[in-house]
Amino acid sequence: MDKKYGVYICTGCGIGDALDIKSLSDVAEEEGLSCQSHPFLCGKEGVDLLKKDIAENGVNSLIIAACSRRVNYDVFGFDGCIVDRVNIREGVVWSHPRAVYPALTEEEKEDEDNFDRVQMMAEDYLRMGMAKIAKIKLPEPYLLENFTKKILVLGGGVTGMTAALDAAKSGYEVTIVEKKAQLGGNVANWRQQLPTAAPYENLIPTVVKAKIAAVEAESKITVKTETEVARIAGEPGNFTVTMKKPGERIEFDVPYPLPEEMKVDESGKELDAESLHAKFLEYNEGRKDILSFDPEGEQFGAVILAAGWRPYEPKAGEFEHLGLGKVPDVLTNYEFEEIAAKGKIVRPSDGKEAKSVVFVQSPGEGDDSDFAYTGSVTSLVALKQAKYVCDDYEDGKAYVFYQHMRTPGLLENFYKNIQQTPGIFMTKGEVTGVAKTGGGIAVEASDTLLGENIQVKADMVVLATGMVPVTVDNPVVNLAYRQGPGFRDNEIFDGYADSNFICFPYETQRTGIYAAGAIRRSMTVDESMEDATGAALKAIQCLESVNRGVSVHPRSGDMTFPDFFFQRCTQCKRCTDECPFGALDDDAKGTPKPNPARCRRCGTCMGACPERIIGFSDYNIDSIGSMVKSVKVPSEDDFAEPPFRILGLVCENDAYPALDIAGLNKLSYSADVRLIPVRCLGSVNVIWIKDALSQGMDGVFLLGCKHGDDYQCHFVKGSELASIRMKKIGDALASLALEEERVAQFEVAIDEYDKLPKMINDFVEMVEDLGPNPFKGF
Repeated sequence: MDKKYGVYICTGCGIGDALDIKSLSDVAEEEGLSCQSHPFLCGKEGVDLLKKDIAENGVNSLIIAACSRRVNYDVFGFDGCIVDRVNIREGVVWSHPRAVYPALTEEEKEDEDNFDRVQMMAEDYLRMGMAKIAKIKLPEPYLLENFTKKILVLGGGVTGMTAALDAAKSGYEVTIVEKKAQLGGNVANWRQQLPTAAPYENLIPTVVKAKIAAVEAESKITVKTETEVARIAGEPGNFTVTMKKPGERIEFDVPYPLPEEMKVDESGKELDAESLHAKFLEYNEGRKDILSFDPEGEQFGAVILAAGWRPYEPKAGEFEHLGLGKVPDVLTNYEFEEIAAKGKIVRPSDGKEAKSVVFVQSPGEGDDSDFAYTGSVTSLVALKQAKYVCDDYEDGKAYVFYQHMRTPGLLENFYKNIQQTPGIFMTKGEVTGVAKTGGGIAVEASDTLLGENIQVKADMVVLATGMVPVTVDNPVVNLAYRQGPGFRDNEIFDGYADSNFICFPYETQRTGIYAAGAIRRSMTVDESMEDATGAALKAIQCLESVNRGVSVHPRSGDMTFPDFFFQRCTQCKRCTDECPFGALDDDAKGTPKPNPARCRRCGTCMGACPERIIGFSDYNIDSIGSMVKSVKVPSEDDFAEPPFRILGLVCENDAYPALDIAGLNKLSYSADVRLIPVRCLGSVNVIWIKDALSQGMDGVFLLGCKHGDDYQCHFVKGSELASIRMKKIGDALASLALEEERVAQFEVAIDEYDKLPKMINDFVEMVEDLGPNPFKGF
């Protein structure tokens, strides 16, 4: 499109009181752009002014200097127009009040060595906005040629059936794939389940039969039992799914990536792309490459992973101190439930009545943690199973030894009801010994609430072992992605399928694949059903977004997608390897094969590319680089004591909102800093840092989300990848005779806005101690 620019400055919210609007307007007019100011741009009259310029004067590229782009984004959205928001309210005026940074007096203005830091800041931001809008284009949506709204549900347990029913009621066709011969999952083998409705006091029959009947009655649901997925290829809206019988071997079984040791030659040198591909095919002999689509495959638009859990299988001798494997009547809670489902509670060793049962919630041995893969659900299961004992036998006794008793929400009512049940005894304590004695079992416990060691004689002992997600054993989704068939870095989360997004439940590291139920964490039936509804809604949201050609979470509605200038691609495969979402595959030569509907628009590929051939229509190497270069870097040619210039590349997800909140609270930081919001620190290309330093900026910092095991990065790996790249930039700085300390990366959570001023000011002070950049003025 031919661009016609318009610059608009809002003078409301204290902006006009703090800044010289005439001087700010001159910045735009120096570039030959018309500039208008208004006291209330987001009001009706202000918006009408913008609309009039668009309609009558053909303005289609608007630079709006006003409040943060994070507010009033709907007010300043105009169809067919490119809009850039220059943040001079929160980012300049509110965060740099005149009480801290006084304006120049008329006398001071006469001396050319004086300068107004706040005014300079606002003018730089306006220059940056104009530079950016000149380098970006109006996004166009990516629309699939083939699109389907069918939803695939993996798992026919309560979670899977609930998700399928919810999606079907919303008008979507659903197929349930279940590995076993019948629906129901683990719940089909239970006697009773925890309450799911008020007053949340008593056990209820399992919901399995009702769910199965509802599924069978729903015309929009297809059920395929004794079936599993061999591979899922393609992208959301157009997945090609190959199914097979469990254990069957077919050519469309998903191939697995090469182990790391096979990616190097005998001398340890990394193999080239073609050699790697040849080894990959050899390693997966008999299986089609991921770029081969099954012509007989079935099309689906989104996938709900509700494959569930299996009982924890203790290793040989693991809980020997609790009698498991030594005493026949010591068993797990899963085994106990199987006995209960068949009738009265009896001992597995001899079939005799088990009227006294001890429930052990923690493995002990000096550690007060619960068994692996547990949580509140195992506390509740112990209470449920204790109730079985007293229901079966009038003189039944159940002893629950726990370190942590968790009964969240309204299930506290169930806990209180069990507390008052005659025959059930609960106490905090560690079981220290379990031994066969006479016709029963002697259980010893210490550190109880009673403050003494006690001994209980029991017929059975039940260990509260956990619910292991099946993704520990098998990817289940079997994705035909170059990064592999499962979710990346799953070991961080003990094999759970969820990507552990703090802000995005149900969403996995693979766009269009949504996890629900015990595949995410150990859950009750009630929690799993609620989870299923959430995952179904997410799958629907994904389908509708893809159908409109826009991104799903977290950049919902974003029309952009990565564009590649393949003529300069060196097939280094960094973009394929580093993409947190597996959006890129590659061919035998290593050339990237984009799947735009898989893309979350984070820009990590752009940051990874050493050739800088990847970009988005409104966010690319040139647009940010031009913003960096548009900042005026004062030198001794301008002032006797020129101010420093520090560039901050700031993640838009946590850090930028935190800075806005700091501004809202009038918290001030150095006015020598210039901030550029980026989609994710993973999108930061080192060329921007080199550009900043080579033009004389004195320091550069990256400000983003926390990374590591407890990461908060919206794009999973962005902050971590940025930190790795920052470590490698030291050599480049040394070659420029610049100190490594001039570049730093900081982590911040969105609620840590009060820490930002000190964090930024400490860095600025450190750079000032290093002295000016020697490139300044060249």
